[in-house]
Amino acid sequence: MADRDRGAYPGHPDDSRPNNSRTDDSRTDDSRTDDSGEAEAHVFAGLRLVLLGVTAVIQPSLGVGPLLALNPHPAARVAFAVPALVTLLCAVWVVRRRALPRVVAFGGAAAVLAASAVATATLPPDAHFGPAHWSYGLVGWHLLLLLLDRVPVLLAAQAAHLVLSLGQWLLAGVPDRAEVGAAGVVVLSVTSFQLAVVVMSRFMLRTARQAAEVAAERERAATRAALAEQWEQDLRAGFAGHLGATLPLLADLADGVLDPRDEDTRRRCALAATQLRRLFAENDDVPDPLVHEVTACVHVAERRGVAVSLAVSGAPVPVPTDVRRELTGPLAEALSAARERARVSLLRTGSEVRVAVVADAGVELGTATGRVEVECGTYGRHTRMEARWRTS
Repeated sequence: MADRDRGAYPGHPDDSRPNNSRTDDSRTDDSRTDDSGEAEAHVFAGLRLVLLGVTAVIQPSLGVGPLLALNPHPAARVAFAVPALVTLLCAVWVVRRRALPRVVAFGGAAAVLAASAVATATLPPDAHFGPAHWSYGLVGWHLLLLLLDRVPVLLAAQAAHLVLSLGQWLLAGVPDRAEVGAAGVVVLSVTSFQLAVVVMSRFMLRTARQAAEVAAERERAATRAALAEQWEQDLRAGFAGHLGATLPLLADLADGVLDPRDEDTRRRCALAATQLRRLFAENDDVPDPLVHEVTACVHVAERRGVAVSLAVSGAPVPVPTDVRRELTGPLAEALSAARERARVSLLRTGSEVRVAVVADAGVELGTATGRVEVECGTYGRHTRMEARWRTS
C-alpha cells in the first residue's frame, strides 16, 4: 500500500472544465444585473425624450396665452420662466440619453414646485383650477421629466403639489359647490393622466427587463453549448491521441510481433495503461485534479506490484489541464519502468509546482525544457525524475 499524506484539499476553479457551477452562478448573477440595468437605462432614456418634447410643447402652447391675458403679474412671469429653464437644463442630459444627476432631479423638482406656488399665489380667488391656473397641469409634467426613475419621490412630489394647490385655493376663500365640482374634474383628469404615464413606464420597464433576460439566457445557453461541444472535441482528440499510440502496441501483441515476456514490451504496456488511467482521471470532477491524476498513475503501478510511497505538500494551486499533462507524463513513464519500489513527491508553492519520482528503473528517461522543465538522472539501479512548472 502507498504511504500518502492525506488531508482536505480545498477546491479551486479549473478553467478547462465547462461545468464549474460556482463560477457560472456568479457570472450569471452579474450578467443578469448588467442586462437589467441596461434595459432600465434604455427605457428611461426613451421616455425622457418623449417627456422632454411634451413639456417643451405644452408649456408655451397652454401657458403663454393665459399668462399674458389673464395673469399679468410680474411674479407669475418669473414663475413661468423657471420651469422653462429647468426643461432646458434637463435637455443637456436627456438628448444624450443619460440619467439626470441627483442634484438636477431634486433641485429641479423643488424649483418647479416653488414656481407653481408663486404662480398660484398671484391668481385671483375665483381663478384657481381654471384657464389662468396654468401651473397646476404644467408642473406635473416637469415632475415626470425630473423624477420618472424615482417613483416614490415622484409620487411624494405630486402629492405635495396637489396639497399645496388645494391649500392655496382654500385659503383664497370658501368655494361654492360649482367651484368644488369644477376643481374636482380638473384634479382628477390631470392627476389620472400623469399617473397613467407612471404606470405605463413601469410596464415598459418590466417588459424590457424580461426581454433582456430572455436574450441573455439564450446567449448564455449558446455559450454553454459551444463550450460543451469544444470540451467534447478536446476530450475525443485526447482519447484518440492516446489510443493512436496504444492500438499499434495491441496490434503487435495480437500478431505476435511483440513478446509479452520481454521486459521492454511489458514496460510499454505498463506505460500505455498508466497514460490511459491518467487520461480517465483527467476528466473527473474532483477538488484537486493534479493530486487525483498523480494518484491514478500511482494506482496503476501498485497494481503491477510496485510499492509506491506518495507525499503531497503545499496548498492546491490552479494548474491548467495541458500543464498537468506535461507534469504527469514523465511521472507515468518513470512509474511504468519501476520494478519493485518508487517514491513520488508533489510539492506546491506560490511560485512553482514540482512532481518528482525516484524509482528502481535504471533507465534514462530524457530531459526537456519549456513551459514544464523535466530533469532526469540515472544512479545505478535508480532513476530520478523531476518535472517543474513555474506559476509566474
